[in-house]
Amino acid sequence: MKINELPKKISVFPLSNFIMFPGTTVPLNIFEPRYLQMVNDSMKNNRMIGMIQPKKTGMLKKPDLYEVGCMGKITSFNETEDGRILIILNGVCRFKIISEIKTDKLYRECNVEYTDFSDDMSQKSNEVNFNDLSIIMENMKKFFKKQGYIVNLKDLEKKDLNQTLNDLSMASPFSLEEKQILLESLNINIRKEKMEQILNNYIKDEFENTTLQ
Repeated sequence: MKINELPKKISVFPLSNFIMFPGTTVPLNIFEPRYLQMVNDSMKNNRMIGMIQPKKTGMLKKPDLYEVGCMGKITSFNETEDGRILIILNGVCRFKIISEIKTDKLYRECNVEYTDFSDDMSQKSNEVNFNDLSIIMENMKKFFKKQGYIVNLKDLEKKDLNQTLNDLSMASPFSLEEKQILLESLNINIRKEKMEQILNNYIKDEFENTTLQ
């Protein structure tokens, strides 16, 4: 699929502290009526859904949205006996919201553009230096340990370096705002730098807190 073939009007799924990248795969458990309607409508159409983070402003039922999200395509669809839908979403391309559309549907729809993220659709990628990534992995282990998470990063190390960095960005217990910064980084090298900054801030805070006690 080419970038000019992507839909300009999409349904959006606001999910806090959740980002996805092109080329990544995420499972989703759908149970709210509005999102059941959204997934069913999407299956009848182009099977595309835009994942986006809600801001902490706006109405409870209709929060303001960040401008940048990622379009995903439903590649697996299963209905459960208790009325839920289990889907697998494959990241296709990031998008920027131009405007929200007023509809009678339970879910939200937006007009979007993909211009800033045309590289998401191309095969070429900026390769990350392995040594840089190994430093990030070490700092990530420290950060996870501090947060009380026990993780095995070995599986990630077997993947493509770009994929590893994107998976780390998605899985890390960073704040909503920090995840958004990583999502909006135009390319993988900028994302690597932002990831290093975020991790360094956490590790620096930890060091300062320890020395103050």
